[in-house]
Amino acid sequence: MKRILTIRATLTGLTLLLLLPLDAQKEAHSVTAKQATREIKIISSAGARALADACTAWAEQNKQVVAMAILDWGGNLIESHAMEGAPMNAIDTALLKAKSALRWRRPTSVTNKMVRSGENLAPTFMRDFPQPGALPILVDGQVVGAMGVSGADGEKCAQAAIDAVFKGEATGLGR
Repeated sequence: MKRILTIRATLTGLTLLLLLPLDAQKEAHSVTAKQATREIKIISSAGARALADACTAWAEQNKQVVAMAILDWGGNLIESHAMEGAPMNAIDTALLKAKSALRWRRPTSVTNKMVRSGENLAPTFMRDFPQPGALPILVDGQVVGAMGVSGADGEKCAQAAIDAVFKGEATGLGR
């Protein structure tokens, strides 16, 4: 008799465990499509090209030679450009900087200071490149991409480009 009660209790418990996920599934299915998704902003190809052109114009005005890389929010390269006279590794360097700014969601100069002070060494063993010259691009508080610039005053060039293209509606946190 004890064995039968134990088996019934076990079966009842297993049945309840099987029914619990069904309740959770019902709750999950009650979510609307709007609740299950969110809108995101992305940098368009035209926007990335405009950033490259604005950075190039700033560099020419300041008698500097730079290369740049612009990434979308997912880290995909949208645009890259090297001015005449830029070293052959300049676009690669700009890309590494942009990836670091995107991952840490802050200017690479800030990440560089954190690494140099010993405050946070994670960027060094995560294969990041925390060298000054890149900014994340934020629109309405949302990171929409990053711009890395190799050569001269990279962060100033990136900030000037962000200001010129987004006309104050975006920030690179470089101020």
